[in-house]
Amino acid sequence: MSLVLGLVPARAGSKGVPGKNTRLLAGRPLLAYTADAARASGVIDRLVLSTDDPAIAEVGRGLNIETPFLRPAELAADDSPMFPVIVHALSALEAGGWIPDIVVLLQPTSPLRRPDHIVHAVRTLVDVGADSVVSVVELPRHLSPDYVMRLEQGLLVSFLPDGVRVTRRQDARAAYVRDGTVYACWRKTVLEQGSLYGRLSHPLILPASESLSIDTIDDWHEAERRIGTSCS
Repeated sequence: MSLVLGLVPARAGSKGVPGKNTRLLAGRPLLAYTADAARASGVIDRLVLSTDDPAIAEVGRGLNIETPFLRPAELAADDSPMFPVIVHALSALEAGGWIPDIVVLLQPTSPLRRPDHIVHAVRTLVDVGADSVVSVVELPRHLSPDYVMRLEQGLLVSFLPDGVRVTRRQDARAAYVRDGTVYACWRKTVLEQGSLYGRLSHPLILPASESLSIDTIDDWHEAERRIGTSCS
């Protein structure tokens, strides 16, 4: 039976929504929505918080998220990539004697995440022999790279060479964007391939109604609206 780590990255210093990880969303800390979904999924063996902020760590502990270490400041800057954060967490847990087989990255900025999203990602990872499973949503067809344009020396040209033949939105090929709801991968994908995705990355395709990533205050207000609607 594979051991599954649920890793919750929550650094201090957000500029788009100050203090967002512990800010109250519909009366609850943003972190609470991730904690609830992870526990209810039934597939997470340990839920661990990676943060640089003792105040965030305290809120996490209050939500029964383990905080066995603090993330170093150099991994908590605005431009810090996520991959070394995952490697640091795996190293810290291994130093404590625990080595998971699967890593499920659960960013608090996706409060619409449901337990079944996590379950489906983990089951797909195991069942299809993927290196990773990543949640995505389909872009509106007018945002497909087949349809969009770019400027070249002040002139409009097709973003992709094939796009010159696409004149109607409905003819553009489907394109998908990572939405941040869930990333699941094997530990060996991270450590042996040096990647969160690996060579065989399978999609977990979500409808737009189930997807929201909070980056701005407008996103925050939209999350409040959707959560309030679902609870009414």
